Amino acid sequence: MASGPNVGANLLEAERLIGTAVRSGAKLVVLPENFAIMGKEESDKLAVREADEGGPIQDFLAQQAARHGIWLVGGTVPMVARDADKIRAACMLYDDQGKRVARYDKIHLFDVAVVDSDERYTESDTIEPGDEVVVVDTPFGRLGLAVCYDLRFPELFRSMVDEGMEILALPSAFTAITGRAHWESLVRARAIENLCYVLAAAQGGYHVNGRETYGHSMIVDPWGQVMNELANGSGLVCADMDLERLKNIRRTFPSLEHRSLFCRPG
Repeated sequence: MASGPNVGANLLEAERLIGTAVRSGAKLVVLPENFAIMGKEESDKLAVREADEGGPIQDFLAQQAARHGIWLVGGTVPMVARDADKIRAACMLYDDQGKRVARYDKIHLFDVAVVDSDERYTESDTIEPGDEVVVVDTPFGRLGLAVCYDLRFPELFRSMVDEGMEILALPSAFTAITGRAHWESLVRARAIENLCYVLAAAQGGYHVNGRETYGHSMIVDPWGQVMNELANGSGLVCADMDLERLKNIRRTFPSLEHRSLFCRPG
């Protein structure tokens, strides 16, 4: 997607794409980060933040999951935070009955100056970080949830592997500059080092706020091969995951069992 400031318009586009994915045979669908809103100002998302009990964006996700009988990863939803001037960037997972079964709040916030450009981002001005790793059982395997900038922190995914993660859903909105430099390398690296599938759903295109996102949504298999990819613009990528192949790779190439150093919470 290339989402803009109008939540209603973004949800209509998400609905169209979800329908297309379902007609293509999808049973698990992942939407990008900020799918419901990319405002003219970063603070715009505060006006549409939702309580944990529900709201229009969460209702949309639940309805789409139930209507189509799919498991749906709802990119990120702006949620109420402890700090009244911030939101939580929450990645929601709904089952095929429309029940929310998991919520992951983005841990790593994008506070950077992009090298060789005048771009600066300070997500911590408007986002409150989460602190919990989330891995859940699904009919497709053990699914881990992460968001965008999290991709640069391999210890997060090692923690997920310790909890049995086999599939990683990664809603994202990488900048065009950092995406060209690092996106594919990082997505494939996370798949290779953790011997898992990575479902990397990305914003891709030009946005009303002047930002350009890299796109290149892709599905990568546990051997690091790109199974399908969409460069940018509105659309989708689909692929068949084979959990038996994943288990066979882990059995015959047991690098996860050869680990001798482990990350522990500080």
